Amino acid sequence: MAYWLFKSEPESYSFADLQAEPDRSTGWDGVRNYQARNLLRDTIKVGDQVFFYHSNAEPPGIVGIAKVVQAGHPEPAAFDAGHHYFDEKSDPSNPTWYQVRIQAVNPVEPPITLPELRSIPELAGMELLRKGSRLSVQPVTAAEWKLITGLAKTSKKKKQG
Repeated sequence: MAYWLFKSEPESYSFADLQAEPDRSTGWDGVRNYQARNLLRDTIKVGDQVFFYHSNAEPPGIVGIAKVVQAGHPEPAAFDAGHHYFDEKSDPSNPTWYQVRIQAVNPVEPPITLPELRSIPELAGMELLRKGSRLSVQPVTAAEWKLITGLAKTSKKKKQG
């Protein structure tokens, strides 16, 4: 199993939107970066775990945990002329864009904010925290996953009092 962080702007698609889906799952579409596309197409597998990260939020942070329920496959929106992710250059016989399907597992409440993540020395090498890192799909190491999920449990306990 591998671990990932997927970024989404909450006004475009939030973790609450994912939870509201009939089966709490969605195709992770709209990725238009070749490096992230390659991860979706070649590396991310069913059963992998995902941090759902709200970017361009105040403050940005990890707001949920999801799992991959369908491995990389051609993104249908790229072939749909009526969809805002349509790509006229993407050919169904040789697709350009791929997606995976993720399913909500549970929210992280309260969210683990970017400033909180930056304050943890053990996370200094995390892709998310690297200067200039902008990928919307990023690997997370097992050690980073364990530390952050531990924080999420601690945060829940603190909130509950």
